[in-house]
Amino acid sequence: MATRIETLASMMKKAPGAVFVQPHDVPDPDAIASAFGLRYLLSRFGVESRVVYEREYEKIDAQRMVELLGIELSLASAVSSIDTEDWLVIVDGQKGNANIVDLHCVEVAAIDHHELRTDASYRYSDIQPEVGSCSSIIADYFFEAGEVPPRLVATALMYGIFVDTDNLTRSVSDLDARMFYRLHEYSDADLIRRLRCSQITRNDLALYAEAFRTAEIYGKLGFLRLTDADDSLVGSANDIVLSLDEVDVSIAYSLREDGVKVSVRSIIEAIRADDLARAVVDGLGFGGGHTHMAGGFIPAGALPPGKSIDTLIKHRAISYMESLGY
Repeated sequence: MATRIETLASMMKKAPGAVFVQPHDVPDPDAIASAFGLRYLLSRFGVESRVVYEREYEKIDAQRMVELLGIELSLASAVSSIDTEDWLVIVDGQKGNANIVDLHCVEVAAIDHHELRTDASYRYSDIQPEVGSCSSIIADYFFEAGEVPPRLVATALMYGIFVDTDNLTRSVSDLDARMFYRLHEYSDADLIRRLRCSQITRNDLALYAEAFRTAEIYGKLGFLRLTDADDSLVGSANDIVLSLDEVDVSIAYSLREDGVKVSVRSIIEAIRADDLARAVVDGLGFGGGHTHMAGGFIPAGALPPGKSIDTLIKHRAISYMESLGY
């Protein structure tokens, strides 16, 4: 019986044009590692591909990953050769997501750990929403096929799992745990430490200091307001809010020129972060994610005129929590 990578590679060999691997826009370490690992595996099975993405990665550790591990990826807008006949594999995302730019080629396959979109179809799909990291799925492809991941690939995949599961403490499946420890044998511990110590910049620290003065707690629900912070910084700041002993559910949001970015975290099984994110942006923007980690965005043009965004977010979040008995 053919392994999953053999099945996928056999299919991609029939591409009438080039083959591309696409992580989600503003790729984080998990998305970058997944694309890096899949590209290597495809090459092992006779398929040459190129990793393309849209919108520059924001996290400093993502930048360091690319530099230290020699990862090749290109902005899609800078690749003039993408054609409508080219074939595409999406990793750590799915066609139709707000954070997946349409490259106007054929989306043949998707490998992802988010909830399956019912409005998208592929010739090959491996969607495992119960898994905490897409890197775990790609790592499993290696071991299933009897392939030993090279040191830099193993390091990338291990770090991708580390970040997306918050060091194996958030949304961890059996697969995440198994792959993390299997990759350990092949990865570079020194590089992992260097990446782990390159997660924020001095400018980020200044934004944190200013933002934490705005922290408010209502029961077990914490709020944090930032100004003009990028997506990764909002999420990282929210992780710190959730670490407070008094907080079980947290919302961090940033007011920006283009709109409001919302990050949601939950350690309560009954309060799904993705459902809360959708409740906060309902009718104004879009949101989604996982049980314990989610996000959303409200475009500037959709913000109700004359209304406080702080009041709107807090009212919607508190009302949602109260509707569930919290």
